[in-house]
Amino acid sequence: MQNPLTPAVAAAAALLPTQSMAACGTNGTTSSCCQVLESAGISIIYPGSELYENRTESYWSLTSQLTPWCIAQPKTAEEVSTAVVTLVENTSCEFAVRSGGHFIWPANNIEEGVTIDLGFMNATTYDEETQIASVLPGSRWRGVYEALDPYNATVPGGRAASVGVAGFLTGGGNSFYSARKGFACDNVVNFEVVLASGEIINANATDNSDLFQSLKGGQSNFGIVTRFDMQAFDAPLLWGGVVQYNKTTGPQHIDAYVDWTNNVQNDPNGSAIVFWSYQPTLKDIIIITSYVDTAGNVAPAAFDEFLAIPGNLSSTMRTASHLELTNELEQPTGYRDIWWTGTIKNDKRVYERVIELHEELCDFMAAQSPDGDFVTQAMFQSIPTIFSQHSEERGGNVLGLDRETEPVVMLLFTLAVNGVEQQTVAQEQMRKFGEAVMDYASSIDAAAEWEYINYSYDYMDPLATYGAENIAKIQAAAAKYDPSGVFQTRAPGGYKITKSQGTVA
Repeated sequence: MQNPLTPAVAAAAALLPTQSMAACGTNGTTSSCCQVLESAGISIIYPGSELYENRTESYWSLTSQLTPWCIAQPKTAEEVSTAVVTLVENTSCEFAVRSGGHFIWPANNIEEGVTIDLGFMNATTYDEETQIASVLPGSRWRGVYEALDPYNATVPGGRAASVGVAGFLTGGGNSFYSARKGFACDNVVNFEVVLASGEIINANATDNSDLFQSLKGGQSNFGIVTRFDMQAFDAPLLWGGVVQYNKTTGPQHIDAYVDWTNNVQNDPNGSAIVFWSYQPTLKDIIIITSYVDTAGNVAPAAFDEFLAIPGNLSSTMRTASHLELTNELEQPTGYRDIWWTGTIKNDKRVYERVIELHEELCDFMAAQSPDGDFVTQAMFQSIPTIFSQHSEERGGNVLGLDRETEPVVMLLFTLAVNGVEQQTVAQEQMRKFGEAVMDYASSIDAAAEWEYINYSYDYMDPLATYGAENIAKIQAAAAKYDPSGVFQTRAPGGYKITKSQGTVA
């Protein structure tokens, strides 16, 4: 059920200047848009202040550290509503929305406009009777797990503790628990959403169910999510950790991962990720693996092929909490980050070609890098059909993976560099790398269409890979809940359904 504007929001909007009085500046100076927000009671921080600099520097990737005219910091859903109504009805300003700040290109920040920073909205509350965890959008997963840990409970969330909640969940969310619970978004039972009109609504299986499904993969096309109610569950200690190997063990890892992907459904407690990574301190590539058993079984048979690979360089395998394991899977900060993602069939030949191309790219970067300081990851993640089966059991999402009838593998390639010049080089090389991977996969009928929106870079079009039916659902929900297209035009960050090249039936 949709709620009308609260009296406070309506009163604030009535007292604001007219459109002509609040028009945005065009010369990069502080905009009057910031002033009308401040007049409406929203906390505003400006360039030059320590708070502004701290919030800018807290973005995970340097690529996203832009300089908006000001940063608005609402503390409640009602204040988010006030901020949106103020900007939409009384200014022509564009705006961005930031939650955890972990996106790898500036979809969550803006240069000429206002950034709505949800960082103060970062609490997690837990209802022991219903096992519902209510998570606010400015949270990062570390805080969520810390809040749930005293109850011996958890939710399917990010595998790196510093990842933000909102982008992760609205983009799908692959977790340690995906083989048991589906994608993380499938475990959201209710979204509280602020629409462009200022209305605050709930989207769940019975109320606004079309929006409920579209938010599970449709990201920033509809409004601003101000609370995620997630179905939590009892969480014993997990068995897991990180094992590092010499790159010479690559063939064994490829064989083991092909077999793992074909058999995930036989032990859904397990999670395994393997990636080849160039490490600047070693000036070489090593193989890093993350193994987890979410039931706490120590070295279960499903991992036998991995654990039989000899000569690891280090291992942290142990029994630990969900929080402890996610603290371990952090990526280095302080770089400019460029990512590429694609999906392939579980074909050994493509794995081998990816590793060849990765080595070629590392050689190229090492030869031209002025400081030799860059980090890569060529990562493989199994996406078996059991993930989508669990999604359907929980009402479905719009990711479109239910179209896959056999296990596939999601690829993530990351390249972290220093400086704008190296970023430009890296972007060109990453694009070439991705094209070469998918061209080869297509040539042997081993390519899959899907692109994971949470790993996609700015030039990609992941929404177009969701399938005609899901594209139509997202288009319909965006038109229904944001008929003026505010989140298509005034909030330009992210992947917009109106700009996607995807087609409907």
